Amino acid sequence: MKLTYRGVSYEYKPIAVATETGKVGGKYRGRDWRFRNLKKPPILMPVGDLTYRGVKYNRAGDGKVTVTTLPASDRARLLMAQKNQACKQRQQSLLSRTAAELAFA
Repeated sequence: MKLTYRGVSYEYKPIAVATETGKVGGKYRGRDWRFRNLKKPPILMPVGDLTYRGVKYNRAGDGKVTVTTLPASDRARLLMAQKNQACKQRQQSLLSRTAAELAFA
């Protein structure tokens, strides 16, 4: 199927998923509805190598992003920055909850 988004044409190929009809799950507006079970889970192919602001990365089908060009020292710095940011967010959440409890006590 040929689609266009913002003037760029591309070919869309939807994934065909094989299902088998299961038992009746109930009735809706007088008609039976049934569960559909997957015969085999679909295998999502990873998107090719992408680039964001000059950094190449690859997004696998499991949703994880793996950076391919960063050296180990930069990756360690990035992980430490993310850990510090998460710690600050937890502290801010705790402080705001404490302030809310004290204001209404």
